[in-house]
Amino acid sequence: MSSLFRSEEMCLVQLFFQTESAHNCISELGHLGLVQFKDVSTLCCACVICVCVCVCVCVCVRYLEKEMVKSNIVIAATKEKEMVPCARDVLELESTFEKLEQELREINRNHATLRQNLIELMDIDSLLRMTEDFFEEVLEINFSFLPPSEDSVFVAGVIKQERFPAFEKVLWRLFHGNFVLRHAEIQATEELQAVRGAVKKDVFIIFVQGDHVREKIRKVCEGFRASLYSCPKTLYERKQMSNSVMTQMEDLRMILRRTEEYRAGVLTRAAEHVQEWGSKVKKMKAIYYTLNLCNIDITQKLIVAEIWCPVSDLAVVQNALIKGSEQSGSSVTPVLNRIQTQQTPPTFNRTNTFTEGFQAIIDAYGVGTYQEINPAPCTIVTFPFLFAVMFGDCGHGLVMTLFAVWVISQVTDVVIGGRYIILLMGMFSIYTGLIYNDCFSKSFNIFGSSWCVRPMFHPHGPWQNETLHEYHHLQLNPSVPGVYSGDPYVFGIDPVWNIASNKLSFLNSFKMKMSVILGVSHMLFGVTLSLVNFVHFRKFQDIFLQFVPQLIFMLSLFGYLIFLILYKWCITLRSETAPSILLLFINMMLFDYQSEHVLLYGGQKGLQIFLVLTAVLMVPVLLLVKPFLIYRTRMKTRHQVSRAISSAELSEVLWRMVLQVGLKISSGMGSLMLVVLFAAFAVLTVTILLVMEGLSAFLHALRLHWVEFQNKFYEGSGYKFTPLSFDSLLKTQQQ
Repeated sequence: MSSLFRSEEMCLVQLFFQTESAHNCISELGHLGLVQFKDVSTLCCACVICVCVCVCVCVCVRYLEKEMVKSNIVIAATKEKEMVPCARDVLELESTFEKLEQELREINRNHATLRQNLIELMDIDSLLRMTEDFFEEVLEINFSFLPPSEDSVFVAGVIKQERFPAFEKVLWRLFHGNFVLRHAEIQATEELQAVRGAVKKDVFIIFVQGDHVREKIRKVCEGFRASLYSCPKTLYERKQMSNSVMTQMEDLRMILRRTEEYRAGVLTRAAEHVQEWGSKVKKMKAIYYTLNLCNIDITQKLIVAEIWCPVSDLAVVQNALIKGSEQSGSSVTPVLNRIQTQQTPPTFNRTNTFTEGFQAIIDAYGVGTYQEINPAPCTIVTFPFLFAVMFGDCGHGLVMTLFAVWVISQVTDVVIGGRYIILLMGMFSIYTGLIYNDCFSKSFNIFGSSWCVRPMFHPHGPWQNETLHEYHHLQLNPSVPGVYSGDPYVFGIDPVWNIASNKLSFLNSFKMKMSVILGVSHMLFGVTLSLVNFVHFRKFQDIFLQFVPQLIFMLSLFGYLIFLILYKWCITLRSETAPSILLLFINMMLFDYQSEHVLLYGGQKGLQIFLVLTAVLMVPVLLLVKPFLIYRTRMKTRHQVSRAISSAELSEVLWRMVLQVGLKISSGMGSLMLVVLFAAFAVLTVTILLVMEGLSAFLHALRLHWVEFQNKFYEGSGYKFTPLSFDSLLKTQQQ
């Protein structure tokens, strides 16, 4: 069987190469991405220092990228496949990054200091401008509580607006109102918001008597982290200080602009190469980490490594090693020695952009055992199909398909990993929706219905106008000429069911029976695949102790249930008197044959007794014989009938309760109401039917595959093949 249905055949290879060619050889294997290294080191990791150096450089790269994003500088992408630097370039690259980081950090420190100085000058400027009103207001107050011989002193500063109420309360409780406090909010200009942010501050000035009280107030200000500034008493001195502050602010603005320009220039030059440098350093780190897994010979001239590699790619790996050896100038060609081992190889399933999402669904259940059948190729069809059986609505499926097409058309690959799963789920939903003839809970008469109501009202027909008033429920008679064309509807459910009162009952019954048929067939397919696994691994004992009893058990019960469904569908002449399949199956399990109407065909009683007894006899074989013979107790059987979830009822409710209300309004207001109601209908359709019902159907499809299908043949006890791959490494870190 091809590697599409089984994991790749792997082999354990011993690799010998010289120390001078090790860097280039591992680099070529990393670009190849087909080799997984085993840890054969003797706790003597010679490249630990180099790994630490690479880690430090990666930290510098992340710091630079963070600063570039903060400054809205576009990071240039690597145009070509960058080469991995040589081993001697590690220290040089580290020195370059350290100098660049130190320079940038120094620039940021200076910029932060200048910024803080500018904020303080802005606060002083606001303080000087607002204190004029404060002084004029205080001079007009008659301080009866202050001795006339003493001159009043004051404390001025700036405090955060959120702290001012508590600050004022503390002052009143400490000094009992023996002070004059004035404050005002600093008006936030665009420049002030750009420098300081959204922090709101108040300017305050406190007039008191005596230096002792002033010192106490200063301590309170320090406790509330208020910034205190010296403010001259005379108007002339305040104007001189204001002019000096304005001059200093202009100088600081000019220095800040030049600092930002210089910082932007440094980051712009680094942005042209930072992604390339980062990729190189990450590759170097992976190379040195891999070298730590190898065993270095005592002579320090030979490196021994053990690798897992696909057998089909041994020649490609050999060519990559030769290429790496030639690049390093080594005269000795690396040697590959395939060795025999009893260790279980890793599981390697080749995937592409389309299949990796389905393989991820399988691996989420458990990584497959080495060389067992891979369910992913089957899941590509069965998973979206079973989802569509439960979700089936061609209108909702079309919306889902268009969304998936839009996601796939995006340039980036990291938008949605399962975009192709969504695409297939939408396409299969369109298919099953056409079978159900269901589009947003409405049916389409595409090919022309096989039934016609008009002949029933023929002058000689069974219906008259009075019949409609007398009977609420009428049934079409196919024996009346012209009522039934004799041929079924071309594709799917006949649209005549849209006007039937038992529409939902019929559709739910049809979907339930189809779900039983599809679910049991899916489980039987899984049991059949277990036979292929047993033959491949030469477990012939399991064929007779597991496969055969399990197949007989399922066919005796669920296979017979499918037979009853199909047989009842085929007997059209007796369909009106045929018994319920549910009651028939229950009576079969209870051996209840007293009522004559439970028999569907001749010899049914004897056949059903035989099938039930056969199924019962298979139970001890499945549960007891195999554990007794092969000394293990891990045996698990679970049989469930898959159920279909019909979103047609919810869609029908949305149609009647929302959109149909606007369609019933015949006046001009109906058009306006229809626009509003359609918006509500669209929102509810997306949120409830597409998202909630879609997620519910997705989870049920996941359960059907994990519980009902894969556990029949899939052990999932392996471990994943994790090769040294630079592409996967960079892709993972980008995500």
